[in-house]
Amino acid sequence: MPLQNIINFRDIGQTINRIQSNHNLRERRIYRSARPDDASKLDREALTSKYQIASIIDLCSTTEHIDQAAKRNAQAYTSAALPWSNDAGAEPLKIPGIRYHEINLNGGSFARALLWKLRWSSLGKLVGLMALGYRMDAISILGREVMAPRGLAGLGKDSLDHCTSELQKIFTALAHSSNYPILIHCTQGKDRTGLVVILLLLLLGVPMGAISADYTASENELECERQSRMDEIRRVGLGEEFAACPAGFAQEIAGHLQDLYGGVNGYLTRIGVDEETQDKIKENMLEA
Repeated sequence: MPLQNIINFRDIGQTINRIQSNHNLRERRIYRSARPDDASKLDREALTSKYQIASIIDLCSTTEHIDQAAKRNAQAYTSAALPWSNDAGAEPLKIPGIRYHEINLNGGSFARALLWKLRWSSLGKLVGLMALGYRMDAISILGREVMAPRGLAGLGKDSLDHCTSELQKIFTALAHSSNYPILIHCTQGKDRTGLVVILLLLLLGVPMGAISADYTASENELECERQSRMDEIRRVGLGEEFAACPAGFAQEIAGHLQDLYGGVNGYLTRIGVDEETQDKIKENMLEA
C-alpha cells in the first residue's frame, strides 16, 4: 500500500523480480523514494516497523536541507496552533532510530565542473547575484546555459565523472550488512536516486530492460506533483523534459560506463570501490 506523504516509494528487489518474473534479488533490503521529510506519523511507523528501515542514504544538498528545515519549522508552528492539522510538521525532521548517511551527490566537484562550463561573463554575473542574495536568479543562469543543453543524460554522465568520492561513500555504505534495510532518496527519487540505483542494478547483473523499466516507473509515480515540480524546474531555467524519465536514460549511462571505464565494475574500482566491497554488496542483495 502507498505511504501517506512519501511518494515514489518502492522495494527495488521486489520491483525487479516482478519485472523479470523471477526471484534473483533479495526483497525488503533496499527501497527508493522521494524525500521522506513530510512523512506522517503513520508513514514513520511503517518505515521503522513494517519495512524495518535501519538506515537512510540521503542524497540531497545542504541547501535542500536548509529549505526543508525552514518549511518544517513553519509546519510545526501551524501544528501547534491547529492541533488537527497535518501531523507531519510536528514530528522531528529525522526519524528516531534510523541511521542517516547524508551524502550530497551533486555538490563539490560536480558544481564546480558545471560552473566552469559557463562563459566568463555569465560566471561573473552568477557570482554577483549570489553575493547579493539572489540565489534562484543565479542558479537559473547555470540552468539555462549549462544544465539545459547537457540534458538529463548529460548531467548523469557528469555525475559519474565528477561525483566519485560521493559515489564511493554510497557504495561503501551498501557493502555493510548492518545498514540494511536501506532507503535511498533525493528530492523526487528520480534523477540522483535513479543514477545510484542504475549503478547498483548493473553491478548485480540485472538486464538492461528491467533497469530501464524501474527507472521510467518514477515518472508515473511522480505525476501527482508534476505541476509543482514544473514550477520549480522553470524557476531554475530548465524545460519540461527535466520532469520526465526518458526511456533511454539507463542505456546512455551504461554506455558511458562501458566506453570510458570498461563497465560498471571498472568504474567502481576506479573510484575506490574494490572487488571485495563489490562482492559484499552482491552478497547483501543477491539470492544465494
